[in-house]
Amino acid sequence: MSSIERIKQNADLAKQTIQELKNELNFLNKEYNNILARELREENARLLAAVEEAKAHLVKLEVKNGIPQIPVPNQTSRPVTTTAVGSSEPPKEEPPKAQKEPKPKKDKKPKEASLEPPVDIGRLDLRIAKVEDVQKHPDADSLYVLKINCGEDKPRTVCSGLVKHVPIEELRDRTVMLLCNLKPVKMRGITSEAMVMCASSDQGVEVLTPPSGCTPGEPVHCEGYTRQPDPVMNPKKKIFETVAPDLLTDATLRACYKGVPLTVPHKGAIVAKSLANVPVK
Repeated sequence: MSSIERIKQNADLAKQTIQELKNELNFLNKEYNNILARELREENARLLAAVEEAKAHLVKLEVKNGIPQIPVPNQTSRPVTTTAVGSSEPPKEEPPKAQKEPKPKKDKKPKEASLEPPVDIGRLDLRIAKVEDVQKHPDADSLYVLKINCGEDKPRTVCSGLVKHVPIEELRDRTVMLLCNLKPVKMRGITSEAMVMCASSDQGVEVLTPPSGCTPGEPVHCEGYTRQPDPVMNPKKKIFETVAPDLLTDATLRACYKGVPLTVPHKGAIVAKSLANVPVK
């Protein structure tokens, strides 16, 4: 056999060997895929069984706790069992639950708003007070900073815009009428806790004067109106703004609410020095 024939023979043998290897590789791939598919099917079956077991356990717990089982539409209904998975005992029927009797409706309590007292002078905490100290506000030229005794454990701080109307000497140790239940407010960095009541008009401003013999903390009354002041007036309810238009001095200089004088019982009326028929604020 010549060399060329041997080369051809070897080439044919190599092709045959390569084809056999390809066939073997295809067979092995097919077998591997079959094995993998079988393992996946087995795993899916185990997972489905675990899911069914968990669902059955959940249904058992729900039935035990009285939760009704509602069939899902368009799905094959399965009998609901209350036994553990794998048990051969038939499911026990739950006794019918007794219907609960409806509870009698409780009468609704009236709203607090309906119990709120009327908006009048009685909602204002007006008291007799005494100025113990007066200083100029450090950051406001038009304001005094007063320390005022209104019958409490310590004096209140009050910022008042009286600088242009009342000399500082006239305020020291003066007895005044103080509105004590306004919401505290900061005025140029100092919290003001009350308001000194004055007669006010274009002609000037005068601090109102209580009757002689009054002591700090005595309440101011208005005949015909029950004194029941709010602890602190809610600014949103605008109580003072509603009452203020009816607070005026009369022709005899008495401070009045709707024409009725403001008084300290058994001692007398609150009065202005000279301003008649002007707003009190």
